[in-house]
Amino acid sequence: MSVPVTSLYAGLLSLMLVVLTIRVIKRRWSKKIGILDGGDQEMAQAIRVHGNFTEYVPMILLLMVIFELNGVSLYVLHAMGITVLLTRVLHSIGLSRTTKGGLFRVYGMRGTVYMLAAAGCGAVLWPFMG
Repeated sequence: MSVPVTSLYAGLLSLMLVVLTIRVIKRRWSKKIGILDGGDQEMAQAIRVHGNFTEYVPMILLLMVIFELNGVSLYVLHAMGITVLLTRVLHSIGLSRTTKGGLFRVYGMRGTVYMLAAAGCGAVLWPFMG
């Protein structure tokens, strides 16, 4: 069984992860930082943007695969995919700009957590809804 919708968003999110990874690598090279952040605030921010992305995206993609394999509506799957893309972009921009709250960071994180909570509830309730 194929999962074309999840595949689309996994591919797009993978490309975003490549961009975030390159940002960390370039900062490491330019500041000659081998491990951790070397006390460099911009390095610490780049690491957190990358780390935060890798903390949330895999679970969301796993839930999307589960939903797609269980025949959840394509509209729901695309809504999830668009939401995770948008919220991760917002959060990445917001966290890259400031260590304070910032609207992009706040909305990006809220959207991610709300979607993760809704998807988690959906996964728990799905077997009882059919």
